[in-house]
Amino acid sequence: MQIIIIGGGASGFMAAIAAAETFPDHQIIILEKNKTVLNKVRISGGGRCNVTHKPSELRFFLKNYPRGEKLLRKLFHQFDAQATVDWFEKRGVTLKTEADGRMFPITDSSHTIIECLLKTAKKLNITVRTSTGVKYFTHQAADSGKNGFSLYLDENEILYADRLLIATGGYPKLNSFDWIAEHQHDIITPHPSLFTFNTPDNYLLSLAGVSVQDVLVKINGSKHEWRGPLLITHWGFSGPAVLKLSAWGARELAANDYHFTCKINWLPEMNDQEIREFLINEKIKTPKQQITSHSRFGIPSRLWKAFAEKAEIPDDMKWSDAGYKVLNRLTDLLSNSQFEVKGKTTFKEEFVTCGGVDLSDINPETLESRKIPGLFFAGEVMNVDGITGGFNFQNAWTTGYVAGKSIGK
Repeated sequence: MQIIIIGGGASGFMAAIAAAETFPDHQIIILEKNKTVLNKVRISGGGRCNVTHKPSELRFFLKNYPRGEKLLRKLFHQFDAQATVDWFEKRGVTLKTEADGRMFPITDSSHTIIECLLKTAKKLNITVRTSTGVKYFTHQAADSGKNGFSLYLDENEILYADRLLIATGGYPKLNSFDWIAEHQHDIITPHPSLFTFNTPDNYLLSLAGVSVQDVLVKINGSKHEWRGPLLITHWGFSGPAVLKLSAWGARELAANDYHFTCKINWLPEMNDQEIREFLINEKIKTPKQQITSHSRFGIPSRLWKAFAEKAEIPDDMKWSDAGYKVLNRLTDLLSNSQFEVKGKTTFKEEFVTCGGVDLSDINPETLESRKIPGLFFAGEVMNVDGITGGFNFQNAWTTGYVAGKSIGK
């Protein structure tokens, strides 16, 4: 039996390896349209590869998937984060856990993961073809006397497969799924997920590079909010709090053409009254000290000065001279900053897409198509996506493994 996997990314390689180990007599071929394979693995985590997230109780782990939680609940019983850790360690790759739960190879190099996958694939005699794009495929039903697939490649080459797995990742445009939709599959409209907020009128843009470790970011007019680190950039806001919030609000924000108001509470541990009382107390404790000279609350000094300027506090104003109106303005900025978002920024190499093949078209036990026997899916081509922190790679390892274990039956 010949099994062809379209897509040489994390899920494609995991599927190929699982299939080759489960069905050693079958021929496994990976087709990748780019010149190199495992490109997202290579650049993930700044070149370190955020392999997965620290294993935890299933109900908590699943809360990191805005879409696909129900499907993954079934699949994680077959292959979860701990299984991923064990899988790589069995093949000589030790992972380490960082303070925020992200897991990386102990070498801090994505090449460690790439070499592991390539070496394992070679050992199992898996054929890997690069610069090989698939234009479209056809399916021959069993009642026609030959159940299988014909793949039409870029150079007018035709390949035959007894089983076919699509692991091509996510696409930012709906028409990119046309070649799958032609085969009776419903496509959930794709939209970017994990993006930064562009705030062109933001008075903090000159502070690009400044980060705050604990803020609460909300999308006004919605229930979406996220607490965590934030980074000020040349175009607006980034960092885990913004990226994770964007994942949960991806569809709603797309519907608004990425024009909305976000609210930032820079001191989520305190309420307005506590902040105000702290500031009033500074009038008593340090009356002769200039307000802008020493930041409070652990806020970076440059950011503190920007807040003071926005609150119309002169550089030479002392705490004793700050009236209640001034302190109220500063309190409001610290707990309730409002910024108009006018667009997003995604990173081409690392973009994540919500949307894709409708999960109702896929068998949740095997990831085989309910519409076409012998056709399987894995990875982000399905309507599954996770927040940043290793969860999207875990989706790739899990779905690839389950599809690979099922595809040769």
